[in-house]
Amino acid sequence: MVDIDARAERLDAYLAATGYDAVWFASRDAFAWLTGGDNTVGAAAGGTGVAAAGYVPGDAPAFRAIAPAGEADRLAAEELPDSFAVETVPWHDSLADAVATESIGAGVTGQSPVARGTSSLAAADFDVPGLDRIDAAPLRQPLAAGDVERFRSLAEETAAAVERVCRQLTPEDTEHEVASALRIALSSGEMSAPTVRVAGRERAETYRSPPAGAGDLDDYAVVSVTAERRGLHASLTRTVAFDPPGRFEEQFRAAARVEATALAATNEAVETGGDAGDVFEAIQAAYEEVGFPDAWQEGEQGGAAGFARREWLAAPDGEDPVRAPMGYAYNPVIGGARSEDTYLVETGEDPFECLTATPNWPAFDVEAVGYDRTVERHAPYSP
Repeated sequence: MVDIDARAERLDAYLAATGYDAVWFASRDAFAWLTGGDNTVGAAAGGTGVAAAGYVPGDAPAFRAIAPAGEADRLAAEELPDSFAVETVPWHDSLADAVATESIGAGVTGQSPVARGTSSLAAADFDVPGLDRIDAAPLRQPLAAGDVERFRSLAEETAAAVERVCRQLTPEDTEHEVASALRIALSSGEMSAPTVRVAGRERAETYRSPPAGAGDLDDYAVVSVTAERRGLHASLTRTVAFDPPGRFEEQFRAAARVEATALAATNEAVETGGDAGDVFEAIQAAYEEVGFPDAWQEGEQGGAAGFARREWLAAPDGEDPVRAPMGYAYNPVIGGARSEDTYLVETGEDPFECLTATPNWPAFDVEAVGYDRTVERHAPYSP
């Protein structure tokens, strides 16, 4: 369950720093962070849901939710903590207008924005008339202690499900068949799978991160999954090598070194107050060192992970602060080889915890480029 006291403490600090009286969230990621629940009702992940959750510390109760008739009762019973007061609005009314009325009308202080001398009494992470629009991602970082424990559970179950499926694969299996098996395995743990990508040798070497196709796995299979439960996201990639070409091992070990470097750079950024751009520069230098200087241009390299698949990406000139404790998932790709796990990065002598570890999977030690760090990484599995 969500630690409501920890949420209130973080939101109190945010409101004190910004001068807002209230804040509202309707995006799926932020709603899940605040409540531990799902407001999308079948809608695509990442968009605005059917309900908004708010924090209004001047009133009692401070935690609020606004939901349409037909959904409010279920959300109150199944998705929201008991500390939330739920207001039901007509199903045909605008959620944004309902939040505006609650915030600018009598819902916050009874003062109008004009009397207050400001343009808005509240803020929201979606478009609400009269309210400032905010980015909720910084509020979700770093992870609270309760979030870390739930993250560990999600990641462990995700990794176990992926391992069970991967150990049964044969070269004759199709990519679609494997993707279906993964979704079934994950659903048994009450997880959804917003990302399931399966590629046999041909498509893995042609496209950087393709969805499953109709072809056979052939010489090797690259399986990438992001699983979600109660807002948190865990990502990992596993490779099953039946008869890979000779160059594949070199490419895989090179990708693993880039990933280890990204993690080492993340730890340094936490310690020194660095940002996402600093991590990217280390990634770029690692690709150069391992002999694939242009590989970083082929696609995203990963970044912070938590209540979004990626809270931010390691990218040129990235300015997002690097915080701990926080989840991080980097996914360097070289040729058809991809190395990826979700790590918890903390401070201290042993800052890396692989949340998506598969203990029965082959592994090897990898030295980061430019850092005195060695990280154990998962190797391809050969049946």
